[in-house]
Order: sequence, then C-alpha cells, then structure tokens
Amino acid sequence: MAQGRYRIGVDVGGTFTDLSLVNELTGELRHFKTPSTPHDPSEAIGNGLIQVISAGFDPAAIVHFGHGTTVATNMIIERKGTPTGLITTKGFRDVLEIARQQRPHLYDYSIHRPAPLVERWLRLEIPERFTADGEELVALDEAAVRAAAGQLRSAGVTAVAICFVHAYRFDAHEKRAAEILREELPGVAISLSSDVQPEFREFERFSTTVMNAYLTPRMAGYLERLMHRSRGLGVRAVPHTVHSNGGLMSMESAKAYPVRTCLSGPAAGVVGAAQVAAAAGFSNAITFDVGGTSTDVSLVLNGRGAYTPLREVAGYPVRCPMVDVHVIGAGGGSIAWVDDAGALKAGPHSAGADPGPVGYMRGGNEPTITDANLHMGRLNPVALLNGAMPVNRVAASGAVAKIATRIGAGPDEAADGIIRIAVANMARAIRSISIERGCDVKAFALVAFGGAGP
Repeated sequence: MAQGRYRIGVDVGGTFTDLSLVNELTGELRHFKTPSTPHDPSEAIGNGLIQVISAGFDPAAIVHFGHGTTVATNMIIERKGTPTGLITTKGFRDVLEIARQQRPHLYDYSIHRPAPLVERWLRLEIPERFTADGEELVALDEAAVRAAAGQLRSAGVTAVAICFVHAYRFDAHEKRAAEILREELPGVAISLSSDVQPEFREFERFSTTVMNAYLTPRMAGYLERLMHRSRGLGVRAVPHTVHSNGGLMSMESAKAYPVRTCLSGPAAGVVGAAQVAAAAGFSNAITFDVGGTSTDVSLVLNGRGAYTPLREVAGYPVRCPMVDVHVIGAGGGSIAWVDDAGALKAGPHSAGADPGPVGYMRGGNEPTITDANLHMGRLNPVALLNGAMPVNRVAASGAVAKIATRIGAGPDEAADGIIRIAVANMARAIRSISIERGCDVKAFALVAFGGAGP
C-alpha cells in the first residue's frame, strides 16, 4: 500500500475485533482481525494496532481513528456498571419500579422485570419542586442535598444521577444540586437528566439518566485505557466512538454520555451498509449483520437508515435517537442445546470470544453454529485470521456428535439442524422489520455482512 495519510475504523464485537485501514490518497484498503478480549476490549484494539504496525504502516500517519463498540451494552446486559445513587424529587424515588405498567407478555404470570440499576436504599428524595409552567413550588433544600451526599459517600457510590420533576424545562435545581454534590463527592460521576435526556415523561428520562450514570465511570476508564494503548503505539489520532444514531462522538462526549453508545457497533454497520447499497444503485435495503454473538437486522429506506427515539436495552428503556436495529441472539458462537421437551435449539447464549466454539480449542465444550459449519465442511479450518488461528474440525465434530446422541440423530443431521434453526431465527428477524411493517421485500436489496455472514 502506498504511503500517505490513513483512516482507521475499528469494530469491537463479542467474538472478534476488526480493523480496516484506508489510504486517503489512493483509497486502498487493508483489513486486520484479532480475537476480542471481553475483560478489556481496549486490549484487543491494541493487538490489532500492533498487527497494523507489523504490516509496515506508520502509526503516526493515522489521522482518523473511529470505533464502534458494544462496551456499554455489555455492561448493562451483564450488570457490570458501578455502584450508583439517585437524587430525586420528594415522592418520586419509586418511579423506576412503577415504570409504565406495561406487560410485554400478557399471559405470562411468572414474568420477571429487570431490577432497577439503583437499589431503593440508594434512591434518595430531596424537597424541591417546579411546576410544568416554571413556578417554584418548593425551593431546593440544599441541606438535604448535602445530607444525601453523606449517605451516598458512606455507601461507596461512584456515580450519581440527579432526576428532578420538570427539570427538562427548568433545570436550576438540578444544576445547583450538581454543584453541591461535586463539592461533597469529588471524583464521583454526576449525570443530570436535564443534560442527558431533557424531555418530558419521568420514567424514560429517569431510566436513561440512571443508565448514563451507571455506565460513566467504567466507560471513561475503558476510553482512557484505549487512548493510553494507542498513544503508546504511536497513534496520535484521538479515538472517536460511533453514536447510536450512526454519527461520531468525541472521546469527551462518549465519556460524559455513554448511554448514547448503546447501539454503537450495530449503528455503524447500518450506516456502512446503506452506503454500499447506494453505491450499487439500491436506495432500499435490508442490512443483515451476522456476528459471533448476535445477528443485527435493519431497514434502509430511500437511502437512509430507520431511526427510533426510544428502545429497550436489556429490558431498560433508553430514550435517545438511535438507528432502529433488531438484534437476536444468533451468531457464529451461538450455543446449540436441547430443551426439556427434547427439542433442538440454537442460541441466544453464546460462547463468545472466551472460550469460543469447541473447534477453537480454547476450552469450549458446547457445540456452536460455527462448530456445525466446521463439521459440515463449510469453513476452511486453516483460513481463520489468515491462518494465524487454526481450528480443529475433529473437535467440532465431536461436540456435534454429543448433541446428536441426545436428540437421536446422526452428526450430519444434527449439524444441519443447528444451522437450519439459526437460519430460521434470522429469517424471522428480517420478516419482523420488513413484511410485518408492510414492506415488500422484493423491492429491497439484502446487504449481508459480518464475521459469520456470507
């Protein structure tokens, strides 16, 4: 590749981390791939950058560094955020639990809603109140704010969300409370609902702000480690993060508003697929991103991705502009299993990057879709990562044979069944965003991509 200025894009997936390098002068592309490191995603990015440098590219010539990540989403799904407190108007501490009284499964009497990200004893009420018209009914009790800060300090929280009623229009009380908390709790991340999500409807505003606070310390730590690793390797460009709406966020913005990165990786895929479709002459397309952990599908209409102002992430409502992506747990690492009735299933649980499919020889012991494809001879066992990561077809076949015995079938039949089930789930996802919304799929191009895609 000719020397010049380079732009690098990184996609941090649940199984692999991919890097693409483009020469701004010639348009030439180079691709690099490395296993993801779930314990610290910045480590995999660093490993990928080492590959780039080893291939002869000058890291100082990288002038743009953009990356899509699932770090925020994974923290929510796995509940690995930080201890968080909530300061709210007197009488509103239970908004997060009262929610909207919606029943997603009408006849399921044993349904379990996810527990609020802030425990009730850390949701503290403060006397204060504005009306919707801006009249101050109750002045902010600053002494109560300081007392609440003492309680939160004793509890060891590292983040606090401030959510007052009608603060979306009248934010004076929230801002003053934040000033007090910063005095009393130095180093603690503070999220204001009037900054994070200044729109009416308390539950969604509270939920989004609490999630932002819950994510902030660890997201900031991840981004700082990423900056440290990239600078240590000679990359001068500051990492930018893909926003859930498909745009780019500065590093400082991503640190302050991590909730806006919940669909970072999938959104980047939709934007890229829309451009590819347009270049091929298609204004309407269905994007089909098959990864190691999930499959993401979305609709492109008249050259633009579909957007939504509100969606749930791991059962929690998040209100911010996002690409409308439908995600299902079906990918290369999805685990095949047998339910209590003896029916064969595939997903949603995934072997991920660690230990990964059985054929990766990293300690995995449950058959995955990748193992089924290996057994059927559909994957080249010496081609993964350009031969740097050989896989074992015999081990994959052994795992498939075990599940075949459980369903009373032969290994070939079981492997074919695993793949067919995954394909059926993916087709159902496409149907849900197209036919079920009144779109004629014959008028759409299918843009398929992803590490486990075609």
